[in-house]
Amino acid sequence: MSKEIDALYETFRLVLELSQPTARLEQFGLEPAEIDGLRVRHARRSARDAHHAPVPGQVSPGHAFWYAGPRDGDVYWPALLRQLEGAAFHHEALTGLDNASSRIVARLHHPKEPSFSARGLVLTYPQSGASTNIAAVISKAADRGYRLFIVLAGIHNALREQLHQRLTRQLVQPHPERWVELTTSEQEFQSPLNAMSILGSKRPVLCVVKKNVAVLGKLARWLMQASSLLHEFPALIIDVDADQPSVASTNIIPRVSNMLHTLPRSAYLAYTSSPMTGLLLEPGATDLFPKDFIVALPRPPHYTGPEILFGSDTGEQDDPEQADDGYDMIRLIPDQDIPHLRPAAREAVTEFTPQLPTTLRHAVEYFWMVAAARQVRASGTPHNTMLIHTSSNATVHASFLAPLQALRDHTAEQLSSPNCLAYLRRSWQQETQRVLAEDFGEHPVDFDELIAHLPAVLQHCRIITHNSSNSAHHEDAPHSATIVVGGGTPLARGLTWEGLSVGYFVTAASAYDTLQQMERWFGFRAGYGDLPRIWMTEQLSVWWREIADIQTELRQQLERAAIEDINPLSLAVQIRSHPKLRTVAAAKRNQPPSSVSYGGKRVQTHYFHTNASWLRANLQAARDLVAASAAHATLTEDRPDLGRYLFRNVPSGVVISFLAAYQFHEKSADTDPSLLIDYIRKRITMADSLRQWNVAIIGKPATHPAETMTFAENIAVGRIIRSRLNIASPQVDFADIKTLMSARDAAIDLTGDTSNLNEQTMKQARREQLPHTGLLALYPIDKTSAPLPAKKHRAPLDAEDHVIGVGLVFPQPTTTDSTV
Repeated sequence: MSKEIDALYETFRLVLELSQPTARLEQFGLEPAEIDGLRVRHARRSARDAHHAPVPGQVSPGHAFWYAGPRDGDVYWPALLRQLEGAAFHHEALTGLDNASSRIVARLHHPKEPSFSARGLVLTYPQSGASTNIAAVISKAADRGYRLFIVLAGIHNALREQLHQRLTRQLVQPHPERWVELTTSEQEFQSPLNAMSILGSKRPVLCVVKKNVAVLGKLARWLMQASSLLHEFPALIIDVDADQPSVASTNIIPRVSNMLHTLPRSAYLAYTSSPMTGLLLEPGATDLFPKDFIVALPRPPHYTGPEILFGSDTGEQDDPEQADDGYDMIRLIPDQDIPHLRPAAREAVTEFTPQLPTTLRHAVEYFWMVAAARQVRASGTPHNTMLIHTSSNATVHASFLAPLQALRDHTAEQLSSPNCLAYLRRSWQQETQRVLAEDFGEHPVDFDELIAHLPAVLQHCRIITHNSSNSAHHEDAPHSATIVVGGGTPLARGLTWEGLSVGYFVTAASAYDTLQQMERWFGFRAGYGDLPRIWMTEQLSVWWREIADIQTELRQQLERAAIEDINPLSLAVQIRSHPKLRTVAAAKRNQPPSSVSYGGKRVQTHYFHTNASWLRANLQAARDLVAASAAHATLTEDRPDLGRYLFRNVPSGVVISFLAAYQFHEKSADTDPSLLIDYIRKRITMADSLRQWNVAIIGKPATHPAETMTFAENIAVGRIIRSRLNIASPQVDFADIKTLMSARDAAIDLTGDTSNLNEQTMKQARREQLPHTGLLALYPIDKTSAPLPAKKHRAPLDAEDHVIGVGLVFPQPTTTDSTV
């Protein structure tokens, strides 16, 4: 059978792109087993990528992949490919784009099917070239027969204009005679007079519109005029910013849904860079939920993500103290600067006169030096951008223009002053010593090299505002541009700012605004990866870190779901019940998720109080747990030479009593003890799971009595080191250690060789060996816990007594998980 399948496969690829391929193959006399074999072969080949990791995706049951990739005779994709090759795209990037876009198109319905109404979602990485992926998807869909492309380009004019310019350049300009454009970059949709004649030309139609009530209304009425032709126009509606407005919008979302219902053959494709998208968190709120498929694009080569600021995922490290904490790129804005940067209340806007505190002056001066240093290096985009966001009010944005222009002019005048040059030199040297160019493969730029370029940078630097009233942008400039931009929420959504290197942020109105602010700093920084800096308030920096953490976990969960073949609705339930969403909701004072599930999760404490009474109460709770575990365990495994003890098959009641006694920090919303206890009880009742637990103590060898923690008679281990994150204004009685556990710790109760296990293989091993058993690990942490000298982002723990950290590992349910 295998040889027969090999011989038939290339023919199958051609038949696959016809409508109803199974029926056509049956007409040729193929047996059902042969057809099934061809489908299996194609599914495997579609999932394989010789150059990149596979593109993870979830597909609804029964959906067939029909698109087999570009072929001879295609017009639109080859034209786009030639243009990208001419723009010096790396071969690796083009291969990834080709593979990813083919997989997305394959998940759409065949355009020759008599009727369809599909819903899909594409999860991208922030600032990773989503608009180019959209162009690739449109080009390939057009090559196969899709004819109407409606691109929903956010809610702001600037994003629509920028995206329209790119799609026109990439899709239409190579073959202008083959396309019909219903909009231009300068003009929104205006209801062309004769819909029948336009659609009757059978050429692909491109329409790029804002998600605006009036505009969508005009477009819907225009489509109705041509309703008799719409069945001949397979339509692809692409939403480039699926999170804006929210799925709860009563104005925009229903209009998008109604438009889809007027199209007999249509697909809605939502793009988002966040797995926290409302389409997954609120699957019942709209019929735009991606019921048919979800695709997670792979991380592009040379891409910089949140690890640049916050460090890599420490779960894979043997010792979290050795983990990367990110680069020293965040600068804090003190609270005393805030009154100079924004009015105290809306009523005070008209009387507000901004001042430039030292932090803002330093940020702007550093930006100018970055622009000059980039001219020395002469690599990457020629543009330079600094973003300033202190308020959402356009009047406040405008009030900063005069003082910033005055600072620019004054700096230019003082460049001949030895005092000014000495001041700028010190500032540049301090910044470049905190983040080394060599770590990014770049050549350090000496101040004496950049100073020659600084006068021209200042001369040509533009100070502008960007908001709903003013949308000046790089693309207004014919050549290189150096721009300081003051603005509001439009700065944080969708629009690409080339050469972004410095930010100054004081405010974010919501968790989504915080997320979008943060995502501006991820992407590609060719030639200047060492130079970006961000000034922000301390509270905002905490929110950035928390949201980056949950984003990383949810993205990993989505990618694992692809491997485990979980359908979109089940995945949405998993994501919306993730316990860490409670942490983000608490930080931003948002409504927490209505249900929480801990199945397959690894939960750990990283926030602690540092006062003695709180810590001693937790130490007593830990000692009581160890005593009860020793009394009830069916087996005790002691390795004092490693500083580890393991008590197997401890009854759940012992663990529940400990969780009720141990005091979790109130900021740790994902370790709410009442939810943990309720979840354990539900799993016992509903699935006969979690009745037994393994309890571990994870310390280090007890080599000296002064470094030892005693839990019970003959049970003592050495204390471990967990230093705290270093923040400029430490809170009294608070410490954040970032990470307690490593992935290896979660394998302490597994048998066999666990030395090569990573997070994924460890979970698989737990499913096989301990499908119903939980793990609770105690960590004795030294109260001083001084960091390693090289850890610049760390400070001593300095608690009043020794600390007990707690980690819990829950088994992955074999059936539907419980929620609490």
